Formats: sequence, C-alpha cells, structure tokens
Amino acid sequence: MKHLILNADDFAFNAAVSRGIVTLAQQGRMTATSAMTLSPRWAKDAPALAELRGQIDVGLHLDWTSPFAIEAGHGRGLKRAMLTAVLGGYSQTKARDVIERQLDAFEQVWQAPPSHIDGHQHVHQFKGIRDALVDIMTKRYKGVAIDQKPYLRISRGTSKGAFGWMNVKAKVIAALNSNAIKNIAVKASIAQARGLFGIYNFEGSESDFGRLMAQWLSQAPDHSIIMCHPANGAIDALDADDGIAQARQREFNYLSSDAFAQALSHASVDLKKSIPINLISMKGPKAA
Repeated sequence: MKHLILNADDFAFNAAVSRGIVTLAQQGRMTATSAMTLSPRWAKDAPALAELRGQIDVGLHLDWTSPFAIEAGHGRGLKRAMLTAVLGGYSQTKARDVIERQLDAFEQVWQAPPSHIDGHQHVHQFKGIRDALVDIMTKRYKGVAIDQKPYLRISRGTSKGAFGWMNVKAKVIAALNSNAIKNIAVKASIAQARGLFGIYNFEGSESDFGRLMAQWLSQAPDHSIIMCHPANGAIDALDADDGIAQARQREFNYLSSDAFAQALSHASVDLKKSIPINLISMKGPKAA
C-alpha cells in the first residue's frame, strides 16, 4: 500500500467549506485540513474538528489574500500579492507580525501547535514571507518534540517526471519560489512533506475531477500530499464566496462517493493523517 495525506484547504472559509471538510473527515475520506484563522468562523467551527482530534491533522493555512486578510489590513488580491513578491518582496518585520498573529489565533483555539503550515494561494513561498516563516518556526517550536513540530508544505510536485503531466497552473505555482523556501527550510532543519499534488483550474465536471484524482493517486510518491478544496451545501448569506463554490461541491460529491473509494483501492492507496517523522524529507521534495 502507498500512504498519502489528503488535505482539505480553507477550513473556516465559510460554513459550507467547514461542513464539507468535517463530513469527509467523519467518513474517513479526509486525513488533514488547513485552517484560515483570520476567519471569524475559525473559533466557531473548530469544535467540530476537535471531536475528530487524533483522526485528522489540523494545520495553519497562512493567509495574505483572502477577504479576511484584506479586512485585517495586511492583505491584497493575489495578483497584487504576486507583484509585491516579484518587485522586491514583503517586509520581513511586518510579515513576522502577521504570521505570529495567525499562529496565536490557531493555538488559542486549538490548544496545540499546528501539525503543518502552508499558505492560502501559496503565499507562504513569497519573498519576505518565507524568510519570516522559517525563522518563526525555528524559534517558536524550538523546545517542542520533533514529532510534535509543524512540518512545512512545499507547493511543488516531485523532482522526477512530475512536470511531464502537471498542467500549466501547477508549473506556475511550483515556480513561485518553491526552491527558495525549500533551501532556507533545509538550512533551518524544518521538515518538509515530500510533494504536493491536486493542482488544477477548478473547471470540469465531477467525472473530470475523478479522472484527475485517479492520476494524482497514481503519480504521487509514497508519503506525499494531495490537496483539495471541498464544500457541501449553500453558502450562508454573510459568508465569504471565492467564486469556486460549484467546484467545491463537485469535489465533495466525488470524495464522498463510492467511486473515490474504488479509486483508492485501485491505486492501492491508504490515506494517513500524518507523515512518520523519519519519512519526512529535510532535503526537500523528491521522487520515490
């Protein structure tokens, strides 16, 4: 059997997202999630995750581009965020404050460090943010047992053969400084997951998503992460909407279906909630 983590991004983005993730976790179809702690729903929705403590890993989805980040005063749209990263990067001093506040919000509610840290729209890899993040992880969790320290998700596929089948969007995301954050994390001895899969353009039918998932299950090396973005049900009137609600519902429908269970069996994949510490790469993602 091949062991993979299926991580649902954006917990607490809105009620439909939180509801979908909790339901899939209860069904054993989801083994990790990344939470948006700037959302007012984080404290409200986290108790449902707490009932699954030990069954699902919960990490921090570091946020610079959502409506919550913009309202908090440090955020901006993705295009402007990318432009800032390209034109010199973010202030590390300001980035430190933003990261610490989001970690504080996570730990105040969850009463434990996050199992992992990644970024909404992969902002954790941007210049200035990545440097501050690695420094904070090194110092904040210095006295924490190695198997309790958060690992870092690097937004790239594996080094051998991945780019032959990944789509253009995946290539762009992988090029967004994944090597830079990998290198500084290695120097700081921050553990990293072996690879990231699940990148697509949120278009197509439920069957199309199923075909993509079958490909990811087949291609992802042992102990990699497949990310997804499920949600279930209508968006509440006052909740945030990022324009991909239909794609989120399609993902939920497929992941909760018999077809997904069959795909896991066909690919000989066992979903795990965490990566054994001795199998986490501190040299960056690599092929199996």
